[in-house]
Amino acid sequence: MSNLDRRPAARELGGLQDTAAGPALDLLPGKAVMLGESTRVRRLLPTLGRRLVGAWAFVDHYGPDDVATGAGMQVPPHPHTGLQTVSWLLEGEVHHRDSLGSDVRFRPGELALMTAGHGIAHSEQSPVPHPRYLHGAQLWVALPDAHRETVPAFEHHTTLPGWTSDGLTTTVLMGSLGGAVSPGTAYTPLLGADLALDAGADVELPLDPDFEHGLLVSSGAATAEGAPLERGAMLYLGTGRRSLRLRAAEPSRLLLLGGEPFEERLVMWWNFVGRSGEEIADYAEQWNAESDRFGAVEGFDGNRLTAPPLPPVQLKARGRQG
Repeated sequence: MSNLDRRPAARELGGLQDTAAGPALDLLPGKAVMLGESTRVRRLLPTLGRRLVGAWAFVDHYGPDDVATGAGMQVPPHPHTGLQTVSWLLEGEVHHRDSLGSDVRFRPGELALMTAGHGIAHSEQSPVPHPRYLHGAQLWVALPDAHRETVPAFEHHTTLPGWTSDGLTTTVLMGSLGGAVSPGTAYTPLLGADLALDAGADVELPLDPDFEHGLLVSSGAATAEGAPLERGAMLYLGTGRRSLRLRAAEPSRLLLLGGEPFEERLVMWWNFVGRSGEEIADYAEQWNAESDRFGAVEGFDGNRLTAPPLPPVQLKARGRQG
């Protein structure tokens, strides 16, 4: 999924200055952002005071939206570099096409994982016809320097591991949790897991104390270590936790994200992740010039996006400042 902001701010990511040295309970409210003309999302990362959770660099939560009489998601071809996109649906269906020739429809409970690496282009649309509701999350993972020029790839996993116990059903998207290991390719120590809580659930979830974690409420309402959570908000949990107590008075869906704090400094602007302003400017120029770096998305009926004008100030990587 693209950042369709035509005046995107440069995000300075990486480093350990703002990584919690221990457990935290910081509430991160979502910011409403329009994705094109059809989809309103809640942007949880990056946000004021928090740019990363592990290598997770971008988190949009959308829906549930009634798209029965509308076009639903319509994201034209656009580029990415230096990151992975992780697409997760709770309701609906999305048609993914990319410049590798992938042409896939993915549904709730399936992992669509795209590694941009050196460069890729893709589009995402609600198919015709499509289900009435659209609800999910779009996430980006920053690639470390050793892998950011890797050959682009797309993975579609229709079955994911997990377990059910004491009113909690887990599905592991990325990394591992409680012995369940995702088939998705990861390039840093990482965790992404969907947590479905029954009404009345009261559970203790094991965590890796070397990771920092964040918790997004996709639906319902719950508490984490006694802190109340509401739909569309994210709770930053810090580091050093070996477990997390979750309670839910009503059926709820949560998205747990975690990973080792990302030490490298980088710049994120529009749909690119790089290490300097000069790199970002070069990516944008190559995309607008239709360079072979990104390729072409076949089968999309419409125009591709153009990179917006660069900001008037130099883009610099300075770390994790809020």
